[in-house]
Amino acid sequence: MKENSANTGTSDRELVITRIFDAPRELVFKAWTDPKLIEKWWGPRGVTNPICKLDARPGGAIHIVMLAGKDLGDLEGQEWPMKGTFDEVIPPQRIVFTSSAIKDENGNPQLEQKVTIMLEDLEGKTKMTLHIVVTKAGPGTEGPLSGMKMGWNQSIDKLGEELGKHR
Repeated sequence: MKENSANTGTSDRELVITRIFDAPRELVFKAWTDPKLIEKWWGPRGVTNPICKLDARPGGAIHIVMLAGKDLGDLEGQEWPMKGTFDEVIPPQRIVFTSSAIKDENGNPQLEQKVTIMLEDLEGKTKMTLHIVVTKAGPGTEGPLSGMKMGWNQSIDKLGEELGKHR
C-alpha cells in the first residue's frame, strides 16, 4: 500500500522513485531479497516471472525472466531476461545491484543499470527510495528506456500490493 509517491530523474537514463509503504522495513527488505516474493511483483503489469533466482549477498547473482502475458497483446509470449550481480546487501536498509539485458546478435548486453534501494524505518512504516541509473544503452534500447518510468512504477505498485497481503 503506497501512501505517497515521488518520481524524479535527470533524463531518460536516471529515475528516482520514493514511496512510503505501510509495512515494516524488514518485510520490504525481504520482498526485495526473497525470490518467492520477487516473482510475485517484479515487472510491469501483465508479466509473470517464470524464472526468478537470486542470491542476495555481495557478489551474488540475480536472474529474472519476465514473460509477457495476454494482457500485453501482440507482446504476449515474449521473454525479457535480466541478469545481474548484487554489489551491496545491508539488511534491512540498503541493496545495490547491477543488471544487464537486451543482448545483441553476439550476446553482448545492450542495456545496463545500477539499482540502489534505500529503506528507512518510519515507526512501523517504510520509506523506500529506489534510484536507477542507466550505465549503458546501446542499439535496440530505445523502447525499454522510454518505458522505464512507467514499468518501474507499475512494478513498485505491485510491490505495495504484495506487501499488503503480508500485514
